[in-house]
Amino acid sequence: MTTSTVAEDLPLARKREQRGWYWYDFANSGFQSTVITVFLGPYLTTLAEKAAGGENGFVGFLGFDFRAKAYFSAIVAISVVLQIVVMPVAGALADHTGRKKELLGLFAYLGAAATLGFYFVQGDAYVLGGVLFIVANVAFGAAMVVYNSFLPQIAAADERDKVSSHGWGFGYLGGFVLLAVNLFLYQGSGIETGLAVRISLASAGLWWAVFTVIPLMRLRNRRVATDETTPGQIIGGSFRQLGRTLADLRRYPRSLLFLLAYLIYNDGVQTVISFSATYADQELGLGKSTQITAILMVQFVAFGGALLLGRLAARFGTKRTVLVSLVVWTGVVAVAYFLQKGAAVQFYAIAFLIAIVLGGTQALSRSLYSLVIPAGREAEYFSLFEISDKGSSLLGSFTLTLALQITNSYRVAILSLVIFFVIGFGLLMAVNLPRAIREAGNEVPARI
Repeated sequence: MTTSTVAEDLPLARKREQRGWYWYDFANSGFQSTVITVFLGPYLTTLAEKAAGGENGFVGFLGFDFRAKAYFSAIVAISVVLQIVVMPVAGALADHTGRKKELLGLFAYLGAAATLGFYFVQGDAYVLGGVLFIVANVAFGAAMVVYNSFLPQIAAADERDKVSSHGWGFGYLGGFVLLAVNLFLYQGSGIETGLAVRISLASAGLWWAVFTVIPLMRLRNRRVATDETTPGQIIGGSFRQLGRTLADLRRYPRSLLFLLAYLIYNDGVQTVISFSATYADQELGLGKSTQITAILMVQFVAFGGALLLGRLAARFGTKRTVLVSLVVWTGVVAVAYFLQKGAAVQFYAIAFLIAIVLGGTQALSRSLYSLVIPAGREAEYFSLFEISDKGSSLLGSFTLTLALQITNSYRVAILSLVIFFVIGFGLLMAVNLPRAIREAGNEVPARI
């Protein structure tokens, strides 16, 4: 094969990997849309309230007593605490061994299996539901660490906004398709409501498992130089590498500041997403059909929104586009406090605004972060990034739980999330991105 032929084949191989990479967003999106955003929060809250003898009662879980209406936000917070432990280790293993495909498959299928287990959660089995969610969400986050770490390897610096936005947009399309099927199952199939919810939850696990096959076939591992061959040596080396990564953060203060900004404002994003169905159900009194159709609209519009913000970033700059999106998020949360009970039109309007900025905020942040981390250690650094990504919202869940425990008010709880967008905006404004990119040893794109 001639040199010119090899040069022609390399872009084709990279495009093939990119298209395969998009499919993992498509695969896991059902967990985000069907499980976290729509069905699981209200369903587990209902089970917990029955077990507690009323909405103001308390239930026990892992030695703690939680108000029944705060149960779901509490198990989200517990799962994130475990993610903080697991995800950096997963990232270190991925970078140190180079076996990213295998680790992606391991965590994806562990999460899919736990999600399938929701079919058996009924009656007073709120504890089983909590345990399954914790396993699924931890596996979800660990798989996303490995998945995101492929981005710098399959896309050049000047195309990452586009590739990241396409992946996120394709994910919302997948979430839309599965949720549309579950909407018919819930409303039009004639199946008993509880059974329809359990089938819908389990379908997200099946969806996750089936479509993960495509990225596992198309993505490829990169060779990593290591002398360690035994499992003990590999694991030990991975922990040592993780320790070096944490110590090296001091060498990249501007990258650390960007990470802090993202962790804060995306914590707010994820908490709004995971809490929206519960807020609509418990505070606004909106039926499940209204909730599902609103989320369906969000999934569909967010597909275009992610692509739109990607185009705006190419024209006006990525950082500026993210900052504007945070202003929109602040307004959305503030307005949500004043929504009237039973006002479906108001709920649809605010959901539309969320959809426009949802995918773009996350996709562009992922692209920016890939520029401010050192090459060859992507998975380790993305493990830190992923702590507050895709439904992992420690501070937000803690804030919600605390607000509900103290005030017993969903409106105060939702309003408390404004602070995440305000602080995140200020921190992101303070980041000198060109300098952060150069300090990480990467090339500064023409427009950021």
